Amino acid sequence: MCFYSRQSREALTAAKRFRAEVRNPEEFLKSDIINGFSHPSCPVITSEDSAIIQHYSWGLIPDWSSDISVSDYTLNARIESLNVTRSFKEYVNNRCLVIADGFYEWRHTFINGKKFRERFLITLPGDDLFAFAGLFSHWKDPASGLVKNTFTIVTTAANDLMSRIHNTKKRMPVILKEEDEKEWLTGSDYTRFAFPYSVKLIATPLPELKEKRGDNTNLLF
Repeated sequence: MCFYSRQSREALTAAKRFRAEVRNPEEFLKSDIINGFSHPSCPVITSEDSAIIQHYSWGLIPDWSSDISVSDYTLNARIESLNVTRSFKEYVNNRCLVIADGFYEWRHTFINGKKFRERFLITLPGDDLFAFAGLFSHWKDPASGLVKNTFTIVTTAANDLMSRIHNTKKRMPVILKEEDEKEWLTGSDYTRFAFPYSVKLIATPLPELKEKRGDNTNLLF
């Protein structure tokens, strides 16, 4: 799953990496911890205009929804069931790139019968910017008539590294290889991006956990 991400780069850096213009750069989201449950407005590139970086709200709201409450349950979309899940099946070809440079996941361990959660920051090996595979919607509020732009992050089965960290549900977000970002946007068969499709990732225990465990070693696969 992916509910907490990081986007710590400046707007100009993202614009250069994705070769796109940032719309309203003064609103560009930069944060070390982005909490999906607060439904932040995050930088995305949609298949409708791949030359523009815009801000969409995290948590896809489908057309049939009468209010925004569904967005609490649509932060992620399982790739294995996109074509049958009511909230997502109409948006399979509404593709977007969700810009980030990291995300957070927790490993659950038991020590002397007690349960502990260890938090990890997951990044690319070079700590580079990347894109989560996403879907988007334009939801019209039936009460006000205003349009709200929203997105979800697509997830798949965990690779070896993420299976060892997200060791309960064993899921991970689909992070696109840079050379595949255009294919995702232009409607390539989404099933080809399911596991075993993955990129090389690094999992780094957060500083306070390193001190507690006496472990300063990154996990790299």
